Amino acid sequence: MLPDPPPDPFKDLDPVQTVRVLPRHLAGPGQADLKTIWAFPCDDGWYLHQGLEGMAFAISPCARLWTRFAPKPEERGQGTWTIGMDRVPFGPRAWEITFDATTPAELLRDVHVELLDLYVEDRHSDQNHLFEDATAPHEVYTPLLTHGWSHSVKTDGTQTFLPPDGLGGVRHRYATTGSDGPVWRAWGGYPSEPHWQARFSAGAPTTLAAAFTASLISTEPLHRAVKHIPFHTRRHLYVAPAGAPQPLNRPTPAIPPTGHTTGRTR
Repeated sequence: MLPDPPPDPFKDLDPVQTVRVLPRHLAGPGQADLKTIWAFPCDDGWYLHQGLEGMAFAISPCARLWTRFAPKPEERGQGTWTIGMDRVPFGPRAWEITFDATTPAELLRDVHVELLDLYVEDRHSDQNHLFEDATAPHEVYTPLLTHGWSHSVKTDGTQTFLPPDGLGGVRHRYATTGSDGPVWRAWGGYPSEPHWQARFSAGAPTTLAAAFTASLISTEPLHRAVKHIPFHTRRHLYVAPAGAPQPLNRPTPAIPPTGHTTGRTR
């Protein structure tokens, strides 16, 4: 016999009630407010524009770094958030990161905060993290291992990390020679029908992928209205009481890889 499914923690709650939930990868998109996600200093040369039908974009003072939101309500992902870095202003693309519009807004915010941090650091130093990031890949996935995510490696040059509930994942393409597709891909929900996906192309700063996974496994609950929480995976969510400390509930951490070069520190 199959085990009984866990009870629905939202069964007796008002659909409009706001609750605090974990894990983040199953929480739903939340409120994607541009001013929160794009905390760019408009008084320091950044240009922001909101166009017709919800289209929006922002561009850096150097005109090489940009980010945009393109809504597509008719599609399952409801649109795409894209970060791009051009080799010269409005020239060939150096790298790109994309997120479905259904990606939790807090994850988007944290990546854009790190993006701005990298840009400012490069602008006021002789560093070039946006093109030559020295952060090692293990800084992206070691936090997943220490939070109980499983790890598997395939002969096709990819390794996959899955959360304890199995309803999400992060895939790393570590063998990039002769391969296409993203170096990092993440998703939330059932693999066959994810709620959201994120993709980091070759060349995208590993620091940004690390900021993404750090936000992904954060134990800070997310605020969501009950009616906006994805229905098919809601039984796997934990409803956090207001003000209560969050149980980590982790298994014994895995031993992180050794012998890698450590990237930038803060």
